[in-house]
Amino acid sequence: MSILSSPLRPLLLKGALAVYPEQTPGAQPAKVIVFQFNPDTMKRTLANRAPQQPTQGQSGAAREDVLRVAGPPVETINMTIELDAADQLEDPDSNTTVAENGLGPALATLELLMYPTTQLAQTIVQQAQQGSAQVSPPDVPLVLLVWGRSRVVPVKLTSFLISEEAFDTQLNPLVAKVELGLQVLTYMEFTDSSVGRDAFVAYQQAKESLAAKDTPSPAAIGIRTLLPS
Repeated sequence: MSILSSPLRPLLLKGALAVYPEQTPGAQPAKVIVFQFNPDTMKRTLANRAPQQPTQGQSGAAREDVLRVAGPPVETINMTIELDAADQLEDPDSNTTVAENGLGPALATLELLMYPTTQLAQTIVQQAQQGSAQVSPPDVPLVLLVWGRSRVVPVKLTSFLISEEAFDTQLNPLVAKVELGLQVLTYMEFTDSSVGRDAFVAYQQAKESLAAKDTPSPAAIGIRTLLPS
């Protein structure tokens, strides 16, 4: 057994973002962005996806539907990624990109997850100029947040808050923190056959599997005596 995976020194899994330029089943990510340091905190919010409100005069139906939802909850995730060029700068000859650009390439890679490519944007402009009847807005790549075996989930990056905290003589950032705002994408946001849909279904199934392993508290016996019969 390798010392890296021994009980005394377990293998550390790194969080990552896997980037898919296309969503067809079986597609492979074009890039995997591994976190330099795992965030210490992850904040998650789940909100009910309310069904369509009944029309006027359907109060009875509204009472019957009080527990109904339109689908999986709307889940948002917030985490802060820390970047530090110190390790690479200790050996600049082996890390020429960082030595010349600091954290610029790493930050640009993250930021571009919210941008459509310039090539795609130019294509859409050309279609509009040529009088195309239908011009669809450009798409950004599909991103999967990889956070352990039970949490591989499709997300849409909704916000970045970047704090650049140190610079070299050319004003390249050397230390930075990136606060990521992510929205989980469910099977309601994908077509019937796609990498994203398959990833979300597996994500929910992993939740169900973990919930099945939850051991009820002994106090539940006493609580049951208080419930209406």
